[in-house]
Amino acid sequence: MIGFVRGRLISRHPPQLLIDVQGLGYELDAPMTTFYDLPEVGSEVALYTHLVVREDAHTLYGFARLAERSLFRELIKISGVGPRLALAILSGMNAAAFIQCVQAGDTAALTRVPGVGKKTAERLVIELRDRLSDRRQDVALTAEPGAEGRSADAVEEAVSALVALGYKPQEASRMVRAVAAQSQSSEEIIRQALQGTVR
Repeated sequence: MIGFVRGRLISRHPPQLLIDVQGLGYELDAPMTTFYDLPEVGSEVALYTHLVVREDAHTLYGFARLAERSLFRELIKISGVGPRLALAILSGMNAAAFIQCVQAGDTAALTRVPGVGKKTAERLVIELRDRLSDRRQDVALTAEPGAEGRSADAVEEAVSALVALGYKPQEASRMVRAVAAQSQSSEEIIRQALQGTVR
């Protein structure tokens, strides 16, 4: 899995980007929310990525923020929502706005996104409401890749590690949020989160 790409931005033609990584050109598809944050062509850019492998294509998707990539991954788990529709949803609204719509059950706002009908909007609300209930703080903690994205990386790594240990995603997110402000590394966050459960 390719999880991160850093290199020189060669071209940007929505939804596609071309990034030169030490002489190797990566084509990525990205949501408009990521395009808004891109520097000028020729500048260095760093994006979180998700690789979708199919029989007829290998497509790399790029995101300016971890929250966008995480939400993309949640969306493509839903029946009837493929990568293209997930990209359209993230182009229509940022991660925080989408989570707010889901939590509020605002299907009308979701249907304004091209490709999202009433039934799909209802499915998004039903299937994602519980899974996204603890994501608002995670969205706030998430930054662009780089020096300031280090703490966001640690938060996501800590949540993933706790889920791998058997905690439910919502519980893991709550545990991490309780200690993330006090720690920098994922190891410290995990240690403090686990200590909090045995007190």
